[in-house]
Amino acid sequence: MKVGIVGAGMVGSSAGYALALTGTASEVVLVDMNEKLAVAQAEDIAHATPFYSATTVSAGAYHDLKDAGVVILACGVSQKPGEDRLALLERNADVFRQVVGEVLSVAPDAILLIASNPVDIMTDITTRLSGLSPQRVIGSGTILDTARFRSLLGRHLEISPQSVHAYVLGEHGDSEVLTWSNARAGSVSVASFADQVGRPLTSAVRAEIDNNVRNAAYRIIEGKGSTYYGIGAGLARIVKAIALDQRAVLSVSIVTPQVEGVTDVALSVPRVIGAAGVLMDLLPELDDEEHAALGRSARLLKEKSAPIRL
Repeated sequence: MKVGIVGAGMVGSSAGYALALTGTASEVVLVDMNEKLAVAQAEDIAHATPFYSATTVSAGAYHDLKDAGVVILACGVSQKPGEDRLALLERNADVFRQVVGEVLSVAPDAILLIASNPVDIMTDITTRLSGLSPQRVIGSGTILDTARFRSLLGRHLEISPQSVHAYVLGEHGDSEVLTWSNARAGSVSVASFADQVGRPLTSAVRAEIDNNVRNAAYRIIEGKGSTYYGIGAGLARIVKAIALDQRAVLSVSIVTPQVEGVTDVALSVPRVIGAAGVLMDLLPELDDEEHAALGRSARLLKEKSAPIRL
């Protein structure tokens, strides 16, 4: 599958690097307003591929995205001093209006994969701008938060995070919901597993894991300015599910008809991902506290996206 990436900054280039090294895409094309940056990133990634895959990596213009099966949107503008969040979002909406039009003019059948933050609101904006079915406009959502949750649970339980099945729902942000009630390790609940191996999930342990998941991005940004490797790998994982029609269950964001009484809101729940995009939503069983938290997250996102003029 040919994959386009609009935005050759750290997130876009990290996604391209992950796609190239895993061989998930047959071709990766990087597009950026800064042509020198796109060329440099593509050349650097291309020099890594001989060690791992036959993926071809190049820089190009929008017309080079023709026949792309997936186009990752990792573009946008930075916040100006004194600029409020709504003004920033409206400027990003203007950027996306141009980008989405250019992409769909040459790749009308592509699935759009949104990586720009705030990702849930940008997913909603892109869905409205493109006129595409929500199943074909997928935000990375909480795929990275979910990976962090599983990683920390695996570390505490001293097992591989790939044997942990736990999800973060709602917003990719401060209102996200860690769903402890249905988290499992192997075939049993994480609480039961923890007790069996002598690593109980006390309230203090849960609070520490919650804090580390919820605030991971802040710590990383404080240390090195931005996050990109984790989300780059997450984007590559979503592309793999599409390219191979894996029908994998991943926590991603799309405009959802109804969640906890909130209609037409973009947020994350587990979804089945295949060649056509999102094939099915899976609403997990939650306890009362988690239901309430997911409802708050949905209402917050709806309130944030409603005022944005398109």
